[in-house]
Amino acid sequence: MTRSKFYIKQGILTGFELTGHSGAGHSGNDIVCAAVSSAAFMTVNTITEIMGVPAEIIEREGYLKVKLSIGGAKRCQALLEGFHLHLTELQKQYPHNIKVI
Repeated sequence: MTRSKFYIKQGILTGFELTGHSGAGHSGNDIVCAAVSSAAFMTVNTITEIMGVPAEIIEREGYLKVKLSIGGAKRCQALLEGFHLHLTELQKQYPHNIKVI
């Protein structure tokens, strides 16, 4: 199961952490994993490369952690909220494969 944890500070989304694999299919054919990974990397790339907001990023197999300063998080709030909504909707469709905390 993929677990997603969102960080909130002073009422503002300041980052997220993704762990595990969804187990919805074999490697390369797991649509839940592909949806989560694609949305996560789009979010991170938009934050750092398009918006130019510095972020603390830790990435390894089955793990991604992204943290922003309060100022950076305020600039990226709509994007982070959209990513949170995307994962929440995926959780409704695949409750045995993804958990949003």
